[in-house]
Amino acid sequence: MVPTGTYGSWPSPIGAELAASHDGHPEYVGVIGDEVWWTAPRPTEDGRRALVRRRADGGEESVLPVPWNVRSRVIEYGGQPWAGAQRAVGGPLVVFVHFPDQRLYAYEPDAPGATPRPLTPMSAVGGGLRWADPQLRMERGAAGEVWCVLEEFTGEGPTDVRRVIVAVPLDGSAAGDRAAVTELSDGAHRFVTGPRVSPDGRRVAWIAWDHPRMPWDGTEVMLADVADDGTFQEPRRLLGGPDESVAQVDWTADGQLLFSSDRTGWWNLYRADTSGETVALCSRDEEFGGPLWKIGLRWFHPLDNGLVAVIHGSGSTTLGILDPASCEVVDSAGPWTEWAPTLAVHGSRVVGVAASPRSAYEVMELDISTGRTRIIGSAHDDPVDPSFYPEPQIRVFTGPDGRETHAHIYPPHNPGRVAPADELPPYVVWAHGGPTQRAPLVLDLEIAYFTSRGIGVAEVNYGGSTGYGREYRNRLREQWGVVDVEDCAAVAVALAEEGTADPRRLAIRGGSAGGWTAAASLTATDVYACGTVIYPILDLTAWATGETHDFESRYLESLVGPLAAYADRYRDRSPAHQADRITAPFLLLQGLDDVICPPAQCERFLERMAGRGVPHAYIAFEGEGHGFRRAETMARALEAELSLYVQAFGIDRSDVPLLELAK
Repeated sequence: MVPTGTYGSWPSPIGAELAASHDGHPEYVGVIGDEVWWTAPRPTEDGRRALVRRRADGGEESVLPVPWNVRSRVIEYGGQPWAGAQRAVGGPLVVFVHFPDQRLYAYEPDAPGATPRPLTPMSAVGGGLRWADPQLRMERGAAGEVWCVLEEFTGEGPTDVRRVIVAVPLDGSAAGDRAAVTELSDGAHRFVTGPRVSPDGRRVAWIAWDHPRMPWDGTEVMLADVADDGTFQEPRRLLGGPDESVAQVDWTADGQLLFSSDRTGWWNLYRADTSGETVALCSRDEEFGGPLWKIGLRWFHPLDNGLVAVIHGSGSTTLGILDPASCEVVDSAGPWTEWAPTLAVHGSRVVGVAASPRSAYEVMELDISTGRTRIIGSAHDDPVDPSFYPEPQIRVFTGPDGRETHAHIYPPHNPGRVAPADELPPYVVWAHGGPTQRAPLVLDLEIAYFTSRGIGVAEVNYGGSTGYGREYRNRLREQWGVVDVEDCAAVAVALAEEGTADPRRLAIRGGSAGGWTAAASLTATDVYACGTVIYPILDLTAWATGETHDFESRYLESLVGPLAAYADRYRDRSPAHQADRITAPFLLLQGLDDVICPPAQCERFLERMAGRGVPHAYIAFEGEGHGFRRAETMARALEAELSLYVQAFGIDRSDVPLLELAK
């Protein structure tokens, strides 16, 4: 007979250290020769990103030892940090960005005694020189070139920055000389993606946009001719505009330009000629693209036979093969509910990264000649009995004004315990970051950490989330701090009213933009007994006037409205200015190296909370930025969060370190 235990008190094999050690997932897949390569998280190695290759014998090899960290800081969120090519003699050549100094390096992993050699110089100005989305051009010059995005700081301010497409010589001549880097684009736009070169090498396309737009608001596809010396000639806008978001461009093997655009309200696939005339390849009310939070994301990849590998769906995603001639999409078989926006193609093989509610993200390979999908890297290995994993429910709730709100509900689950028949479980509402993003339907050991102990989790894809079309996304325009707060509260209240959750034991939790929603919820509603606020935005006015990085420095103009016209709105919605409304206990977690949501916001907020008698705790982590990456940080944060709920919900357990709550 299964023992009875009150919700929240259940013993669990999923410890904080275990959950932290499995955080993150593979990214940026590519093919060099016949080998598949990708980057992978290493939480227990100081949070670095490793570059991994799948050897011919099927084994995996970390190409670069500690402390090499393959990660770009362009637009702070980064982007494609590496590229590689198989040379006729000497094996593979890899170029990559090293996170600590942001220099571009070249490396020949199979050369005896080889070490990475720098290709780009250091800079003492601002954030220095940064690089992303590299493309190897081996035919350019004797040694070849790397075409990529350069982000160059021109002053000490966070918005003193320019971005251009450049050529970096592979011979290392630019390692000490910025002048040896050739600028290819004209610098006419604030933001650019890396270049996509036509198969004949005569044309190049890229995506560009300017403040105050974010890339999901409106972007332009730029086209240029490539001169014999490699420079871009006659750059011109081919398509797109301020109200059309183009998320990706690429060329087919026969020289046709494909792009993903939301011109119909959904990111769909199109073909364009060099005059800008377009043809829809597959018109559907689902997404074949997504928000361009990182430079170089891929939702589609043309194949040599004219078919196109696509990541598509509504709410969740799958990998399919699109026949542009018939608009038929044949989806890959398997349990995977989420495919990350990264794809590579080699012959009849399509490589991507996918996860499911029962498995973490893995490197996958689809052979289109057989239809077989198999795991080829970062294979999921259950660290505990999978019977402790939660079983998610896909739900749609009705919020204010009758609007639909999408959510994933993870009820408490533990095969070794049942709760008393007369008890309802506590629930924590998770607000995702972005806010122009969404919560994927995948196995997350941080969620299982709570559900296996008897605390339910509700991930809310509130209005403004991606994956449900532009109309759903635009619900948050000028309504940030209103719609997101209302939708999260509507889900929490609905769970309580239907008898799923204990109305007295509801909590709100989020990081980054989700941290904003969590903090704003504590000021605007009395639904929650407590909240966990992680590297948040707390002061809109300060954030809009120089207290964040360049990429999001004008984001609030769409989320809240122009500051000059709505100064009162900025103040009235900010938790930092509404601290007197908070009565529920809270935990505040912050990285001290965060330049996106800086610790100064937390510090001013805490000054206003001082002496108010509201129990709270603040933990700041040295060496952590926006998004915790070190295993020890994540483990401590999880234990502190659980301790908050133990105290706020009146749970009887003593196996978690006590979080001291000040008043």
